[in-house]
Amino acid sequence: MANDTDPIAVTTAFMAAMAQLDYDTGMTYLADDVAYTNMPMGTVHGHDGVRGVLEPFFAPTLENEWVITNTAVNGPIVFMERLDRHRLPNGWAELPVTGVFEVHDGLITAWRDYFDLNTIVQGFTDKA
Repeated sequence: MANDTDPIAVTTAFMAAMAQLDYDTGMTYLADDVAYTNMPMGTVHGHDGVRGVLEPFFAPTLENEWVITNTAVNGPIVFMERLDRHRLPNGWAELPVTGVFEVHDGLITAWRDYFDLNTIVQGFTDKA
């Protein structure tokens, strides 16, 4: 984990690791009991819960690019608007996402992603 406790620095470093599918590094930015919610799909807890959602989801991707378009911070809360791009065998699938992160003592304690489930299902179906 980085020594930085600045909420934006922590979330930006986390996103960079996860875009590379570097789960081991990514988990160092998360509290052990992190709550991760994909709003259309529910909440999981802890590192195993996060990996259990993300590893199968990203398994078909050949490359990821997370384009952060806007960031705002309010104390320990970081709002990050982004475009998640996933290169699949037949091209790129794109998903607009807004992530909300709660950062305490240099670790992400809560992560909520808001997106349209139909957009990603259709994108993955068309490009897989």
